[in-house]
Amino acid sequence: MPPVLGLLIVLLAMPSWSSEAARPRAKPLLLPLRARQMPARALPRQPSKLRFHHNVSLTVSLAVGTPPQNVTMVLDTGSELSWLLCAPPTVGGARNSNNGTSFRPRGSSSFAAVPCASAQCRSRDLPSPPVCDGASRRCSVSLSYADGSSSDGALATDVFAVGSAPPLRAAFGCMSSAFDSSPDGVASAGLLGMNRGALSFVSQASTRRFSYCISDRDDAGVLLLGHSDLIPTFLPLNYTPLYQPALPLPYFDRVAYSVQLLGIRVGGRRLPIPASVLAPDHTGAGQTMVDSGTQFTFLLGDAYAALKAEFLRQARPVLPALDDPGFAFQEAFDTCFRVPHGRAPPEARLPGVTLLFKGAEMAVGGDRLLYKVPGERRGGDGVWCLTFGNADMVPIMAYVIGHHHQMNLWVEYDLERGRVGLAPVRCDVASQRLGLML
Repeated sequence: MPPVLGLLIVLLAMPSWSSEAARPRAKPLLLPLRARQMPARALPRQPSKLRFHHNVSLTVSLAVGTPPQNVTMVLDTGSELSWLLCAPPTVGGARNSNNGTSFRPRGSSSFAAVPCASAQCRSRDLPSPPVCDGASRRCSVSLSYADGSSSDGALATDVFAVGSAPPLRAAFGCMSSAFDSSPDGVASAGLLGMNRGALSFVSQASTRRFSYCISDRDDAGVLLLGHSDLIPTFLPLNYTPLYQPALPLPYFDRVAYSVQLLGIRVGGRRLPIPASVLAPDHTGAGQTMVDSGTQFTFLLGDAYAALKAEFLRQARPVLPALDDPGFAFQEAFDTCFRVPHGRAPPEARLPGVTLLFKGAEMAVGGDRLLYKVPGERRGGDGVWCLTFGNADMVPIMAYVIGHHHQMNLWVEYDLERGRVGLAPVRCDVASQRLGLML
């Protein structure tokens, strides 16, 4: 198992952000992904987000402001509001304490605060909607941190530019909290919200289709902005429709990329899980979300219990179970095994896990099944845990498909037709083929 890594997306160019009606379809752009570690408590999170998102992240480099300031932002399909860490005013031009990773609003002539009377300040898509600060007349926003603390800031707008694309004026949260640098010097100045909410970067930029392949190698991943008709010639995508209930429900996130989970298979055996367990209930709890901002996958309690029992049964001849009822990695992963220190699990002999959707499926096998718990030992054995967690132990009220299980899988978000496409592929091969075709 390789060390915990993040993925750095270097954007070289983007198509024009003018309206679809005003221009022909832009040429799709192929962008490289590089693996990078991310700090454990670096990113403020919305209250509905899991606290285990932080050690692996997809990040994008772009420029904000006039003159442009280079920033690195986490690309998150599970969040709406983009935010930047905004540096406080400095005395005598002194460098801020974040080693240049902060955005400097006073250094941008195009920066503007969002007034309380604006429609953006009245948005109700966010888990914690903006509020008007009567004293400052600022449109205030708040995000939660992994450790339970919060980050406060204000809504603002500025111009976002990537490569040679015309700048886009977009709203974002200008946050005032401190930020930790990652161990290898790569730090993120914020988050780029990519869900379907009105304040997301996807909506503000009128992006109708994007896709990616997350590699298990350091530098073979790829991000595609737009769509190429050449993709179906070598990537046979299977599509599953985005799910939306007919009526608003209190616990259903309507701006997430939600799909219908129909079943789970371990090895060749489909688990006897009632359809009602896998579907949202009358309150909206229990939806299934595809989320690039979460590392691992989480299942609600009944489905997780069925998966755990069957995986342990099939893996018993191959691996000894940990058999420690008091142990749960990150308080949610308790299907664990003992592996002699210095060795890898016999991945080829372990049963694969397949998530079944309407029209598509996602197969998880090989080195994506188990994760080595850092620093955990039992005598001469290391501890490895199944990369499916119990959502009830977090707790959250949804199934969440993390990006660890999207490795070497082409994932397409098609907002025009309301669907998500999946196709198994080696990312280095896909990158090479697309690079030659585009």
